[in-house]
Amino acid sequence: MRKPLLKKALGQHHLVDGALCRPLVQFLAPQDQRVLEIGPGGGVLTAELLAAGARVLGWELDPDWAAVLRRRLPDARLTLVVGDALKIAWERLPPPTLVAGNLPYNVATNILEDLLPHHVRIPRAAFLVQKEVADRIVAPPGTDAYGSFSVIVAAQARPRLLGKVKPGSFRPPPKVDSAFVGLDLQPPPLPAAEMPAFVALVRLAFSKRRKTLRNSLAAGWGREKAEAVLAAARIPERARAEELGLGEFLEIYGKAASTRSE
Repeated sequence: MRKPLLKKALGQHHLVDGALCRPLVQFLAPQDQRVLEIGPGGGVLTAELLAAGARVLGWELDPDWAAVLRRRLPDARLTLVVGDALKIAWERLPPPTLVAGNLPYNVATNILEDLLPHHVRIPRAAFLVQKEVADRIVAPPGTDAYGSFSVIVAAQARPRLLGKVKPGSFRPPPKVDSAFVGLDLQPPPLPAAEMPAFVALVRLAFSKRRKTLRNSLAAGWGREKAEAVLAAARIPERARAEELGLGEFLEIYGKAASTRSE
């Protein structure tokens, strides 16, 4: 069977050995479960999910590789959709649905942010991503990788680093290391309607990295409000965003909301 060319524009780097996927499969525990797999490509992870007893819905952007996969894995438990993962209607997934995939580096964070609010439908998800992205997902406060995305993930999931993958494990090899990351999704600490405003606050807080939090917030709120909110939240004047944890950002959000309602 002749294989299609791998398209650099689509970020296609296919795994060459299914054994590499075991940390992801073990985390998902997909036996008798429905799994949405993003970007199945040549089907290396797909085959492992099927072998573990999953029912797989493969969501593949490239119709050429979808055709290959249909021929390669003629399994009644595999359904394929040709479509863009950035357009998945997460709110329409039947619960529970697990989610997995070898995510293209250029859209990984977008896909993760899209699915995180859907804990009712998605109890667990696990992905292969660029190691830099995995580091940001699991980073605690005070570390170099910690940033707004770390806080956004922590507010909606319990993340776990599952293992690292070297470039030689892909065809073609990428220029960077990759890593498996697992996510146990959980209810957010705020009503769903308030989460966009909280996310906007977190992003504003990290908008001037290495500057004080007061200066970052002042850029969007004005200095007077920034100083008043931080004082009410008992955040030190010289604190930086990368030093604060989820609880402290929630406290800042609460004080800012109180300020708006006054």
